[in-house]
Amino acid sequence: MAARRRDVIRAIGELRRGDPVVLHDNHTSALVFAAESLDEAQLTQARALTTAGLSLITTSWRAAAIGLVSAPGADRALVEVALPARVDAAWICELVDPTAPQRVAVSSRVELGTHTTVPAEGGIAAAAIDLAKFGRLLPAAVLVPMPRPVADRFAQDSGTPSVTAAQVFDHRTVLAHSLRRVAAASVPLADAENARVVAFRPDDGGVDHLAILIGDPQPPGPTLVRLHSECFTGDLLGSLRCDCGDQLRGAIHAIAEAGSGILLYLAQEGRGIGLVNKLRAYSLQDDGLDTVDANLQLGYGADERMYQPAAEMLRQLGFDQIRLMTNNPEKVTALQRCGITVAERVPHSFPANGHNRAYLLTKAERSGHLL
Repeated sequence: MAARRRDVIRAIGELRRGDPVVLHDNHTSALVFAAESLDEAQLTQARALTTAGLSLITTSWRAAAIGLVSAPGADRALVEVALPARVDAAWICELVDPTAPQRVAVSSRVELGTHTTVPAEGGIAAAAIDLAKFGRLLPAAVLVPMPRPVADRFAQDSGTPSVTAAQVFDHRTVLAHSLRRVAAASVPLADAENARVVAFRPDDGGVDHLAILIGDPQPPGPTLVRLHSECFTGDLLGSLRCDCGDQLRGAIHAIAEAGSGILLYLAQEGRGIGLVNKLRAYSLQDDGLDTVDANLQLGYGADERMYQPAAEMLRQLGFDQIRLMTNNPEKVTALQRCGITVAERVPHSFPANGHNRAYLLTKAERSGHLL
């Protein structure tokens, strides 16, 4: 099992470095490239490896944004597009990245081949998109179909990592359950001098999640808890584009005032899309899109976060009943699905400023936040 996890971890790293991986399911095999980093040498190599033609996999949100489909599928379906031989790597990169310096002209979309809708779960296409998301890359991939023996030989001869779709689909849950405590220390805070930080790490050696224990919370609860997704721009730089910094510092103050509680600081920047993609979304917002539509233009859903790590951290700390400090009903539902009892939702909102008023309005009107 550990070796299989390492295969997926290595595959994610290869895609982030711009190198391909081999993917298998029960019926097909393919060499997979991250679309955003594809270069001309790789595209030439890909074309030489198959006679079946190349295809681009993207989400229905991105497909709708570039006019391939009239509207995204309600079931989060993916779209597979046949790539004509005459398109180059730069054109593909521009097609999947709405913030690319040279945008693909509307008229050039006629160069795309036929497209089909494929399920968002199961199969190589879905696994390729999941790998890209794990790597905080744009959710788009170029697939080079190969017979299984050819794919196996290519992986062996080139040292390219080879994984199955099933391994990829299991990876997110496996990582959440593999979290373990790796360090803890007293860290007096400006608004909560009696605070202790506990670090949790998944067994892929990836980003750490943190639990800030304020006062002396005692299980079983219900204990006051805040789930806070990291926000480099808001938490550290004091950005006025969001309310994250206010929510972080306000939660620490409120928990200290209540006597005790826990703040979970989750490594889910940009609602789960990563800092680079959040900056891409910001540039689209500067062009007039709201936060939801900016994410959809990139091919992501409005909110890509998951809360299994939070539930696992709470269980390891001894808490399965909480009072959740949030304006987001989805957090309540998600934690309950993960086995945590939410005895009460505690409101947690702050006044708007001149820069984040539209952001907060989108939260309320399109994301269902109770502000």
